[in-house]
Amino acid sequence: MGVAEIWHTLTSDEAIIQLRSDSHRGLSTSEAESRLQEIGLNAIQEADKTPWWSIFFSQFQDFMVLVLIGATVVSFLLGEVGDAITIVAIVVMNAILGFVQEYRAEKSVETLKALTAPEARVVRGGQVDMLPAEELVPGDIIELEAGDRIPADCRLIEVHGLQTDEAPLTGESQSVSKTTEPLSRPDIPVADRRNMVYMGTTVARGRAKALVVETGMHTEMGNIANLMREAVEDQTPLQRRLEHLGKILVYLSLLIVMVVVVTGLFRGEPLYQMFLTGVSLAVAAIPEGLPAIVTIALALGVQRMIKAHAIVRRLPAVETLGCTTVICTDKTGTLTKNQMTVTQIWVDNDFIDTTDESRTSPTLPKLYTAAALCNNASVDEKDPDNPDKAKGDPTEIALLWAANHGGIDLSEVASEYLRKGEIPFESERQRMAVLTVDRHNRYTVFVKGAPDVLLGFCRYLEIDGRLVLLDNEWRQRIRSINDDMAARALRVLGVAYRSTTGEEPQDHWERDLILLGLVGMMDPPRPEAVQAVKDAKRAGLRTVMITGDHPKTARAIGEAMGMVAGADEIITGPELDTLTDTDLAQRVENIRIYARVSPPHKLRVVRAWKAHGEVVAMTGDGVNDAPALKEADIGVAMGKTGTDVTKEASAMILTDDNFATIVRAIEEGRAIYDNIRKFIRYLLSCNVGEVLVMFLAAFLGLPLPLLPIQILFVNLVTDGLPAMALGVDPPSPGVMDRPPRDPNESIFARGLGTKIAFRGLLIGVSTLLVFIWSLQLWGMGLREARTMALATLIMSQLFHVFDARAEDRSFLEIGLFSNIWAVLAVLSSVMMLLAIIYVPSLRELFKTDPLGLLDWGIVVLASGFIQLLAAVRDVVLRPIRHFVHGSVQ
Repeated sequence: MGVAEIWHTLTSDEAIIQLRSDSHRGLSTSEAESRLQEIGLNAIQEADKTPWWSIFFSQFQDFMVLVLIGATVVSFLLGEVGDAITIVAIVVMNAILGFVQEYRAEKSVETLKALTAPEARVVRGGQVDMLPAEELVPGDIIELEAGDRIPADCRLIEVHGLQTDEAPLTGESQSVSKTTEPLSRPDIPVADRRNMVYMGTTVARGRAKALVVETGMHTEMGNIANLMREAVEDQTPLQRRLEHLGKILVYLSLLIVMVVVVTGLFRGEPLYQMFLTGVSLAVAAIPEGLPAIVTIALALGVQRMIKAHAIVRRLPAVETLGCTTVICTDKTGTLTKNQMTVTQIWVDNDFIDTTDESRTSPTLPKLYTAAALCNNASVDEKDPDNPDKAKGDPTEIALLWAANHGGIDLSEVASEYLRKGEIPFESERQRMAVLTVDRHNRYTVFVKGAPDVLLGFCRYLEIDGRLVLLDNEWRQRIRSINDDMAARALRVLGVAYRSTTGEEPQDHWERDLILLGLVGMMDPPRPEAVQAVKDAKRAGLRTVMITGDHPKTARAIGEAMGMVAGADEIITGPELDTLTDTDLAQRVENIRIYARVSPPHKLRVVRAWKAHGEVVAMTGDGVNDAPALKEADIGVAMGKTGTDVTKEASAMILTDDNFATIVRAIEEGRAIYDNIRKFIRYLLSCNVGEVLVMFLAAFLGLPLPLLPIQILFVNLVTDGLPAMALGVDPPSPGVMDRPPRDPNESIFARGLGTKIAFRGLLIGVSTLLVFIWSLQLWGMGLREARTMALATLIMSQLFHVFDARAEDRSFLEIGLFSNIWAVLAVLSSVMMLLAIIYVPSLRELFKTDPLGLLDWGIVVLASGFIQLLAAVRDVVLRPIRHFVHGSVQ
């Protein structure tokens, strides 16, 4: 019916003509029904739904899941039904988790429907009727009042003191005054289209008549729904690393198994025996427990994060937080309190900071009283500071809070002064006046409004209880003070009064006023968020503010947060429109604040950072944030103020709406990734050791050191509880003092691959040497030698649990009991080993022989000599190194 970008440039009459409507009679019922048939319902359309069964079965297409299914078949072939059942349980558990996550994500667009108004007052054929909002069509005339949720995108044709709350759509923290005047620029941002109102926003005060110009998916809210559908959710770095790792391990393991089997056959080993050996080695070599342990580690991390007020909706998001390099954050309600607050007052020719309760002045109580009386908001008498119980315009609520904290008894003032009349605030007047009478029958007019306008109605200035004539010099000084406060992103109001007889006409009330002072207010930063930005910077993270608010406001908050320093670090939405994607990609690293932006702008910024290879977290609470949250590597929604749309599009929800919680979540994410590296190091070192024992024995022409059932037992006691215990290791000191890891970093980076190979070689060689020594030098039988090899292989791996807990320190430095679960897990595995060696029935099942005290001495020495060397190093060498280092310092 029209072009959305030009409605604000037309006069209201031109817009009505364009849509063939009538400002008084609206559309006829027949015409409205015809248009409804042509255009469709005024509703947010759902995306094509994927059947639930398709989502569920798609979970079984992942490469590692296919490997697990293969391992299940192998276990059944070996008759290991218990192992097979365990693997099936792991596969099903992962599938259910993935299904729940994807199914909930499908509901993101559906929740936009909750923001559409259920009903609207519509003028049809000259009559005003309440109709379902979904039946609105372009050309309808609707009436709006305070508290209404706006049902469609509309061009205003009549306004009476109209102000709207557009924070859910634009991020604008203050109520927006509306007008009917056309705007000249077609490309003006949505937040600055003062003659338009939009679906999903609400009327804060006043009333209006409006022309519906866009409905359904053609509204700004509909555009957001489309953007959410287009947003791409990438695999997390952990998912990419594990998929790549899984493929390498499977191919390498199968190659080694093939070599062992072929070598054994050439040596004359029975075909059946070598087949079982090959299959057992495959089960041992392929770390089928890796995905399960990763899932468990992430789940345990999630439980810890819930206690820290962060709810993770998708498990891989925990790890993604750990490698986050950029946090793109909304301003209102995220970095700030989302509460307009009086922060500074100019009174008695002096500035008073409201946070300094010791500061006062003679005129200040009178200013607070005037601000409280020239006011239509209300707060709860018993709980005046509770924003949930305050009603009215945010600016007026802020004035009541300031008066209350300034020592004014609001209920007493309200009973002392009775209101006898009011001239309401209107955008054309930019001021409000009330007439009151006190118990002594004295009439007083109180006025508040824009200082530059109010100054024209004032004759005097009150300073320390005396009146000063407002000459040109004083007026210029007050204008300069107003400009200075406004430059610091304060919303400034002037407050004035005068006595009257009570018989004057309204148009005389505002003559010869006495100015009391100027009140500056803003939505202030959260103190904890200021510290969180500093902590993030220390951790190598870049914090970027993306807001729909005014550039001055955004810059003031950015400076208060310590986010900006240079003049070239802020850009507006219109300026962003002039940049190509290439230009933005070149400049994105130097821009810290984006102001007056729309949802497509937020998406561009997130994509520009991702194009640089950065891992991007996007925080927000409004509907306008949802597409960017879905596009980001991890979307973080606010739990208290966030809309359902935002929460459904996010990967994590902050229950306390606290930016500082993000930093704590990042620390947890880093610790979890460290733990994942720990048990990858542990698992793969053990697997390398197991394969090398069999491979080297076959290469040297030795009997098989381990039977198939013994290989499976090693896999059981070492890959289970000990590996899981590493997943709950406490964070290493200084985890937030290092920069984020490269998102493209291999999981084997920082020497992990070398450590795995070296430790695996030690485990394999020490086990094989014990086997050879027992068989050929000690004169043991094959069964007893295999028992020695089995015990050495298991104990080597259990010692390695403690070694794997730190990449750059020994187990003595980190403390043996700093992870009690690791100690208990190792003890349980040792008990299982002792059981199959000394319990007769188990001994026959696993083909083992009892070992003597000397035998155990050899096993422990061969298994733990690395830990012994590390202990010697710590006890002897490290104090010397610390002494030398201290002397140099």
